[in-house]
Amino acid sequence: MPPLSILDLSVVTAATPPSAALRNSIDLARHVDRLGYVRYWLAEHHNLPSVASPSPDIMIGQIAALTERIRVGSGGVMLPNHAPLMVAERFKMLEALFPGRIDLGLGRAPGTDPATSHALRRRLDGREGDDFLERLHELTLWETRDFPPAHPYNRVVAMPNDAPLPPLWLLGSSGYSAELSAQVGMGFAFAHHFATYDAVDALTNYRQHFRPSNWRATPYAILAVAVIAAETDAEAERLAASADLNRLLRDRGQYIPLPSIEDALAFPYTEADRASIARNRSRLFVGAPDTVVQKLKPLIDASQADEVMVITAVFDHDARKRSYDLLASAFELDKRAAA
Repeated sequence: MPPLSILDLSVVTAATPPSAALRNSIDLARHVDRLGYVRYWLAEHHNLPSVASPSPDIMIGQIAALTERIRVGSGGVMLPNHAPLMVAERFKMLEALFPGRIDLGLGRAPGTDPATSHALRRRLDGREGDDFLERLHELTLWETRDFPPAHPYNRVVAMPNDAPLPPLWLLGSSGYSAELSAQVGMGFAFAHHFATYDAVDALTNYRQHFRPSNWRATPYAILAVAVIAAETDAEAERLAASADLNRLLRDRGQYIPLPSIEDALAFPYTEADRASIARNRSRLFVGAPDTVVQKLKPLIDASQADEVMVITAVFDHDARKRSYDLLASAFELDKRAAA
């Protein structure tokens, strides 16, 4: 089985306000640092009641300072929201402080609704539409210094200039993102947990069309999946009730903190609601450790994922930590760490 990593959304629940959710992220990172997980990535979302962190770079610095082995990165920085120079400076700074332990994952979407996206971007420039490729190119130019001879940016240096940009990853949930990652020769992380596109096709396409670059010599694909594990299948199903209701409400346009298990179990579901939940379960792996591995293995084998990144959103923080404990044992992370 491939190595495991974590994508953390700093989950806000009906009983956990955003400030507590951020502290829970730090606690979880310190916990899994000892279990053999490879990476700990932080997401960027804005104006979303169930996600506490809009600034992964700030969280990366906090977590890297309090952990020892695990790589810490962004999953990801939503590049449309940021000036590429600012991204380069912040991640060079993180790399300077924590050399060899930082990842820079980049997303094409704004990570929010149109009104919030406008508020984030309106003073950056006057351009409209998808300018991700332009921003990505500019970000890499701050590292390569390949601006044209007369370009005004030749006189601008991204500091600290003795620290490189950390490894670059493109995040995506479509065939286009897989093709783009392959063309530019960067690592690729596929968001199976919310994608409608086929993960096997995306990762296969990425690997087949990968072009070596200054960023990577060989392809490397991360499969991001949503998992809820517990001691028994029944307990995992009980924990998953919160996620089921949260997803159902999101599909209706209702964005709220993660509801409690009791509220989720008491919700008056219709037959159509239950059918929607059953469909969404194709993107959520629930059960005891052996059950989860049995469900995940066909997808991992078919996609040939180099690494599996796990997102676990449950109401109780201790249950979340326990889920990662159980997965670490099921994937024998302790043996990998010892090796």
